[in-house]
Amino acid sequence: MTTEPTPTHLADLTATRLTAGYAAGEFSPVEAASAVLERAEAAQDRTNCFTRIDADEALAEAKKSAERWRSGTPAGLLDGVPVTVKDLLLTRGAPTLRGSRTVREEGPWSEDAPSVARLRESGAVFVGKTTTPEFGWKGVTDSPRHGVTGNPYDPERTAGGSSGGSAAAVALGAGPLSLGTDGGGSVRIPASFCGIFALKATYGRVPHFPASPFGTLAHVGPMTRSAVDAALMMDVITGPDWRDWSQLGAAAGSFRAALDGPVAGLRVAFSPSLGWDVPVAAEVAAAVRRAVGALAGLGAVVEEIDPGIADPVEAFHTLWFSGAARVVQHLDGAARELLDPGLREICEQGAGYSALDYLAAVDTRMALGQAMGRFHSAYDLLVTPTEPITAFEAGAEVPSGSGHARWTGWTPFTYPFNMTQQPAATLPCGVDGDGLPIGVQLVGARHADALVLRAAHALYEAGAAEIPAPPAS
Repeated sequence: MTTEPTPTHLADLTATRLTAGYAAGEFSPVEAASAVLERAEAAQDRTNCFTRIDADEALAEAKKSAERWRSGTPAGLLDGVPVTVKDLLLTRGAPTLRGSRTVREEGPWSEDAPSVARLRESGAVFVGKTTTPEFGWKGVTDSPRHGVTGNPYDPERTAGGSSGGSAAAVALGAGPLSLGTDGGGSVRIPASFCGIFALKATYGRVPHFPASPFGTLAHVGPMTRSAVDAALMMDVITGPDWRDWSQLGAAAGSFRAALDGPVAGLRVAFSPSLGWDVPVAAEVAAAVRRAVGALAGLGAVVEEIDPGIADPVEAFHTLWFSGAARVVQHLDGAARELLDPGLREICEQGAGYSALDYLAAVDTRMALGQAMGRFHSAYDLLVTPTEPITAFEAGAEVPSGSGHARWTGWTPFTYPFNMTQQPAATLPCGVDGDGLPIGVQLVGARHADALVLRAAHALYEAGAAEIPAPPAS
């Protein structure tokens, strides 16, 4: 791995560089936390990406971390690293409001989600909670409770979702690491729109509690500014937790150690549109093709080929809308009037499905998983655009004039791989004529998380993931 220079602002450092600096005595966790908190306030003013910023708590944690580093006893791999957490994940001492006016703020908030607990045990410094659409139901970030989250590159555009607050915070230097969730693209969509890295790991690799009402579609994943930081974060958050009965247990080895493995000889399938009738924007298509060319230049064996699967959107809707109906099942009529109107619509649709409808969707899902398993017996990686478009107007579920009824209409390349539980990452590969980020998606076979991270890291090392930073104001 390359040695990272020190930028002029500590908030621009990656987690990997921060911990190296702490160990060498170049700067302290308190200095880093102060720099990040300054950026967090600016990011909030620019994009509305936080539901809360915990400055006093963060500085208190940073002081304890500084003492540990001075005594040579850091708590773990992320001691002193500022992190943010999507407001769907339980965080001890902070309300988890889920973007909903139906959630009461009163505590006690006494429990951490598994991934949050692993970060806390590792000494991470918690900066705050990031915005989400209500209960994470859609691919953009606006909610009745917290309003609209804008894009760091243009606040009039969407940050994407449902982990839009996390993506905007990371892009603007409000902590190098964030925890997001992904049920149909929810770390990859906003990462693509905001120009950062995100990984949806194999289902069960990162323990999740409480269990998502969206079932085994929902994953927890790292959102970072590099594949190295994501691997570092994965080495922490994949620790086993008995509260998740579907967890995979401890990983076989270190994700960081696997980054420097070879890319030469990897069998890469490049599918520009998954073989579907998807109108991919010309600038997006060109940028993704350049990223594929960079993989080929590194020695990967690239073939342009589609995986031969049908769009599972109707089955996904059955599973997703049923989950949404379950989320609000306990609410009475008055409380339901407080919901996002779009969420209320899909809940009504979801409540109308039968058990047989649900099981038919499960059948579609299993067939899709088998098809992708067969495909990956011939190819190590599948590469697609993350999104066929760049960020559109903020506050809208779908782009104006698109004709799409729901958010799934404009993000066809993300939700299929929640259906199949495969690892999928996005990294920036360029910007369009408006300066908005473009993402490329790398998909691996189930359990091939380390391989996906390795290929992404190779693209970063080759300079294929460099894009301009968001404007300061």
